[in-house]
Amino acid sequence: MHPRAGKTAASVLLFLVPVAAWAAWLGWDQHRDVHPDGSVTGPYEAWQVIGLVLTLLAPVCWAASRGYVTAAVLGTTAGLTAAAWYDWSDDASGLFAVGVGMVMVASLVVTYTLSVLIASVAKGGRRG
Repeated sequence: MHPRAGKTAASVLLFLVPVAAWAAWLGWDQHRDVHPDGSVTGPYEAWQVIGLVLTLLAPVCWAASRGYVTAAVLGTTAGLTAAAWYDWSDDASGLFAVGVGMVMVASLVVTYTLSVLIASVAKGGRRG
């Protein structure tokens, strides 16, 4: 396989995995929980978000360890951003865009940091 084809395949995979993981972990839970004191939480529980993050850890580490840092960062960020946009875009207030922006920035920072660290360890800590 040509090296460029491997990077393209990794990018596509790292876009699709977050979309599917979002659907599996968060996509089905669309209601808010109203508590006896009147407070409202949700729609997601902490375990769902933790599950999503842990699910995405494996493909990001896989890609970064093979030197596909750009694919790991941009593919994962694009996938999560697209999934959040699709899931939240029915919000009439328009504030969903702020949340989507936060998902995008956070996933960009976290996947970049993790990918650079993993790629560095995979190289044996040496530059070049």
